[in-house]
Amino acid sequence: MARPRKENELRHHHRINLRLTDTEYEIVSEDAKNAKLPLAAYARSQLMNKKVILKYEIVADVPELKKLITEFGRVGNNLNQIAKHFNTGGLHSQEMRKAIHQCIADVYEMKYSVLKMAGDFSGYTETYRK
Repeated sequence: MARPRKENELRHHHRINLRLTDTEYEIVSEDAKNAKLPLAAYARSQLMNKKVILKYEIVADVPELKKLITEFGRVGNNLNQIAKHFNTGGLHSQEMRKAIHQCIADVYEMKYSVLKMAGDFSGYTETYRK
């Protein structure tokens, strides 16, 4: 069974020929792909000044984040060494215990701050009009 024909007023009868540089074409094609629209539909909506929603997936591969993850690992290693010292009968004081608990609380606070910052990028969408 064939697809039903569009009504005459819904058909696109007129053509606009447009020349783009390789860079311009790449940008427009990528924007259409991100908007999950065919190139013609994307161009038509841009020409008609309609809203187009672009969705970006941002992957953070920043050297600073890698350094931070490494530092968290080092802090965890130090905490394990301290725990081993205390668990094998090492001397400790109440003041040292308070300092360790404060350090652990600071590490958790930093961890949650980093997760919160990283979470700001997930699911980023942009709506704009050109």
